[in-house]
Amino acid sequence: QVQLVESGGGLVQAGGSLRLSCAASGGTFSSYGMGWFRQAPGKEREFVATISTSGSGTYYAGSVKGRFTISRDNAKNTVFLQMNSLKPEDTAVYFCAGTSRYSSATLLRLYDYWGQGTQVTVSS
Repeated sequence: QVQLVESGGGLVQAGGSLRLSCAASGGTFSSYGMGWFRQAPGKEREFVATISTSGSGTYYAGSVKGRFTISRDNAKNTVFLQMNSLKPEDTAVYFCAGTSRYSSATLLRLYDYWGQGTQVTVSS
């Protein structure tokens, strides 16, 4: 059973930065496409970024492109989300997800494994 545990969330002022981490255990991390999603209060969970199994391919939601960077370290079974130039509208619970069926994916339903989430709050 694959387990994903996020960390690195917190409170930051607008314009600041945070780096989220997601540690995986219980599976072959290097064979999973990985993604980050977020869910703001009263809203549906939405796609943020995805990275391919090797790390060579990435894709971002338009709202975060140019500000966020997804990366992975397969030797450490960890995926990261570097978030720069944060805005109040980035406030949400951020979830890490993994898929064993696709190299990468943007759709929630394509992911098999989910973390519990980490809160990111950006103050204005």
